[in-house]
Amino acid sequence: MTTGFSGNAQAMSLVAFSTVAAITLLLCVMTGPDGDDLDEFYTGYGSLSPMRNGLAIAGDYISAASVLGTGGVIALCGYDGIALALSTALSLMLLMFLLAEPLRNAGRFTMGDALARRMPGRGVRITACVVTIAALLPLMLVQLAGTGQLLAFILGFSGDSLKTGCIIGLGALMISYAAIGGMKGTALIQILKIVMLLGSGAVVALLVLQRFDWDPGALFNAAAAQSGVGSAFLHSGVEFAGSSNPRLDMITSELTVVLGGACLPHVTMRMYTARSARQVRRSMSWAVSSVVLFVLIMTVVGFGATALIGRAVIAQADPRGNTAYLLGSRAAFGASVSTSETFLFTTVTTAIFLTLLASVAGMILACANSLAHDVFAARVQELSERREMLLARVSALAVGIPAILLATLVQHRSLQPLVTLSFCLGASAIAPALVYSLFWRRYTRMGLLCTLIGGTLAVLLIMPGTNLVSGSPVSAFPDADFNWFPFTTTGLVTIPLGFAFGWLGTVASGQRASEEQRRQYEAVEGWILAGAVRRSG
Repeated sequence: MTTGFSGNAQAMSLVAFSTVAAITLLLCVMTGPDGDDLDEFYTGYGSLSPMRNGLAIAGDYISAASVLGTGGVIALCGYDGIALALSTALSLMLLMFLLAEPLRNAGRFTMGDALARRMPGRGVRITACVVTIAALLPLMLVQLAGTGQLLAFILGFSGDSLKTGCIIGLGALMISYAAIGGMKGTALIQILKIVMLLGSGAVVALLVLQRFDWDPGALFNAAAAQSGVGSAFLHSGVEFAGSSNPRLDMITSELTVVLGGACLPHVTMRMYTARSARQVRRSMSWAVSSVVLFVLIMTVVGFGATALIGRAVIAQADPRGNTAYLLGSRAAFGASVSTSETFLFTTVTTAIFLTLLASVAGMILACANSLAHDVFAARVQELSERREMLLARVSALAVGIPAILLATLVQHRSLQPLVTLSFCLGASAIAPALVYSLFWRRYTRMGLLCTLIGGTLAVLLIMPGTNLVSGSPVSAFPDADFNWFPFTTTGLVTIPLGFAFGWLGTVASGQRASEEQRRQYEAVEGWILAGAVRRSG
């Protein structure tokens, strides 16, 4: 496998990867909780300033799937990729304006806390934990499998055993981040990641614009000329050209990203690290600004990759375009690369490597926290903080080890269905549950369970029939064809179903249960919506 990267760049990247892995693990050890204080492990005591907390939120939100996958869609599909990138930014803005403060006020450590505040009981907490793991496990597999592919691409090796070794070794490192560092340790890694990603990306974007005399119009025209589809590259329809209804497929995909992206549990758990409602607002302002800046960077680098090396070359390296961000960064330097440019490219690759590490660590932490706090701690009334923290750390192993094993099995398949599955679960089960729980007075326990279980099952039943799983050369099973749902995502059906299940479950609960929930909600409405002092339990 050839990458086009010099031996010097490969050697520098390997040294940088090893150094970053050692430094970040040391940071987790130094900043991890000293004693057995759950608040320190789960929320870091809210010790981060709004700026640092906002950067950590942005770091959790911008996953490797966003960097590599969205960057690839921009490079291969042009306008459709920009729409996808803007949808990710819009999703975080939706969280900022609609859910961030109520979530912070209603919850304590996990999504289960926020949902069980009005409907206490183990059933609600266990269901919330199962949905949390179901939504985040596919994304974890994508990041872990992408780790092996990324190192193989950059370092120029192709052996499957080496890729598998990378997945196992780095997976163990990510488990260590979550188990040792807790919320504060992983937050520092997220901050380091987002600073490196934005800093290196901004420099590369400026180099790309310099190649086109600082004229974005010239960049877009050159990309269209090199795209193989002409002016269609600058209009909607390229990504969904094979769909039976391209416009509806595109709208549904963007809606799924907008509703699902920011509702995923590893993002919402960052709301509990703020000490006040005002800090949540300020933190989210920093997070949204960082994500918008990254969308601009990714757009320039993605179009630059197409303009400088051509869409065919990008598709040949990876049919999904996951290497486009790296290829665009390399192409920005021109034919001859100086030592300083090699160092900059090494910074870019290290930032993406750190993105992989930090993303999985945050997801493992969210799943482990939910497993320990919502399932085990809720079962034992007088569980000591020492035992619960030990359970959280053991839970990181319980979640991480199966994720590593599954990632080694799926690394040779198209991973796009897994990314889409996570977003569909976020949009179809988690988003309706959060909206109803935080804002609907009559929402009942049965309605909540129907939303979570019904929305999840609907996605799991329909997802195998989409065109991402079979029926096309770039699907997960290219040699099979059981594509009966001719859309890229399940959102067209499952998002309305998720909200409908919640309404039907509430109606089926009866008038008495609805009135009881209304009275309970009105007693805490000001506290949830207006930011009164949060309870400790």
